[in-house]
Amino acid sequence: MTVGTQMSQAIATVQSAAATLKTFALESQDPQAKQTFQELAKTFDNALTTLQRRQQYIEGQEPQYKQ
Repeated sequence: MTVGTQMSQAIATVQSAAATLKTFALESQDPQAKQTFQELAKTFDNALTTLQRRQQYIEGQEPQYKQ
């Protein structure tokens, strides 16, 4: 498995987790739980941005990692 493939899988996993947390936040009736899910989703969105930037950097430095 290449670094590019691993990065793509990590990005997809984080996107899925963020989407799940956002769904939980929308469906939650408990305000505290809703806030917690929203905060966690934001954390995952930040992680996603970091991973995407890292992937772009890797692809720029090492073109063979592009899929």
